[in-house]
Amino acid sequence: MDLLEYIRLVFSDYTLRTITLGTAVLGGVTGMLGSFAVLRKQSLLGDAISHAALPGIALAFLITGSKDTNVLLIGALISGLVGTFWIRGITTKTHLKSDTALGLILSVIFGFGMLLLTFIQKQPNANQAGLDKYLFGQAATLVESDVWLMSIITAMCLIVLLLFWKEFKILLFDKDYAQTLGFNTKAIDILITSFIVLAIVLGLQTVGVVLMSAMLLAPAAAARQWTNSLGLMVFLAAILGAGAGVFGTAISSTQNNLSTGPVIVLVASVFVLFSFIFSPKRGILFRQIRLIKNRNDLELQKTLAFMYHIVEDHPDVSHPHAIKILNNFQGYSRKGLRHLVQKNYVKLQGDMWSLTPEGVEAATNMYNQNLSDE
Repeated sequence: MDLLEYIRLVFSDYTLRTITLGTAVLGGVTGMLGSFAVLRKQSLLGDAISHAALPGIALAFLITGSKDTNVLLIGALISGLVGTFWIRGITTKTHLKSDTALGLILSVIFGFGMLLLTFIQKQPNANQAGLDKYLFGQAATLVESDVWLMSIITAMCLIVLLLFWKEFKILLFDKDYAQTLGFNTKAIDILITSFIVLAIVLGLQTVGVVLMSAMLLAPAAAARQWTNSLGLMVFLAAILGAGAGVFGTAISSTQNNLSTGPVIVLVASVFVLFSFIFSPKRGILFRQIRLIKNRNDLELQKTLAFMYHIVEDHPDVSHPHAIKILNNFQGYSRKGLRHLVQKNYVKLQGDMWSLTPEGVEAATNMYNQNLSDE
């Protein structure tokens, strides 16, 4: 299937259109909310919440005997909120740090959820097959009502972010300052955490318990590499998350044996890898380029300073000196000498060099700058 055929099918095929819209909306909302989890250094929160939702799904099935998606997701939401408040309780009532509490709740509740799934599987009148999709996701089960629900939740998130943007921003960067301003930091923290839980629960059907944390964190981690602005980061994370959903759906639709959820996560991981390498501010490539440039600039300054020391011993700064004198200097290189010539700091005549007035002025300014810095 080529790109044009996929675009045509998106508009004509109900199933493909529903999955594409659903994954795009899910990626957008998780990208937005994941930005706050990343900046608050709570990257494990998404993993813990998604795993904490599993026993809620199993208990909802055991209590109601229904495999209705809405019923199971309500159970997952309740279980996820309970797990979240347990994490808060452990960190506030004990001396354990948040990462320890997150890891503890993640392992314990997920183990309990797997125990319940095993129990359900062994029941003579219960079929676990419908619950397996919540482990690794099954985007093909999305229907139009699911997309509408995701869209409504996304709209609610946008409204809440716009209404409480100032409070969220202050709480994110300086909680103590927010308290001195009279903000109810506990209520604000609960509000943003509850929406994160809600977004994670919405994604369980599509991406699954195991991979949902990547959907929450990958777009935000990629967006963080491109900007220092919170607003722009949230916007970029939403775009990257939606893009991962659309491209992941497109790629998985080309093959019969590709699961949509894992492909979406892989596409989001590609976005992260690309950002880590090519972002102008924090990317590995540009950081290496800046490192090489700074090293070359330092070598040029050291070479120019060495040449200036030689020139100081002569009343005539234009007096030529042999290049072999520079060979004993550790920072000297032919490439550096060529750069000094290009800057018109040095003039070459065969195997002899001399400083130009511009070179003397640059060396003098460099020394004056160093003295002022000291």
